[in-house]
Amino acid sequence: MRKSDKSIHNISIASIKRSTIKPYDFKWTKFYESNLDFTYQGLSLNLTEDELIICSTLIDGENYSILTTQKLITVENGKERAESLWGATDKGYGDFKGYKDDQVTFGLVELENGNDFKYLIETGKASMIMIHGVRTLIRTQKMTNQNIENVTRVWNRQNKKK
Repeated sequence: MRKSDKSIHNISIASIKRSTIKPYDFKWTKFYESNLDFTYQGLSLNLTEDELIICSTLIDGENYSILTTQKLITVENGKERAESLWGATDKGYGDFKGYKDDQVTFGLVELENGNDFKYLIETGKASMIMIHGVRTLIRTQKMTNQNIENVTRVWNRQNKKK
């Protein structure tokens, strides 16, 4: 059963807020309460009518990853790749051991067809945004709509207490 873009967006944002330390003012990484919050010009996202932007790591116009409720888009050195995460598996979150030297790393998912797909992650505290955005989007596939609503409600209540 297909979940609504709104319910996927709500649980993803709740998950990101639950796992990310405030303040949320990172150099390249942001999450979006609505598509209107995405203010970057010059990027052609080609979103469907109901598709919502969850989060992004945007270094420049040639290097970025954007997670939406329907796909993950990565542009590396100007070369774009966009894939649905339906049936995907989390494979890893890059090298964080030397992150003080590197400000970005790559996370990795295995797509349903077995191919690997990488995405940019800003290191440090900002990493939780992309990691939990991708992880939650993948996990929602195994959840019912009622599960998503219940978890979102609980996480939002916990986030308000913080």
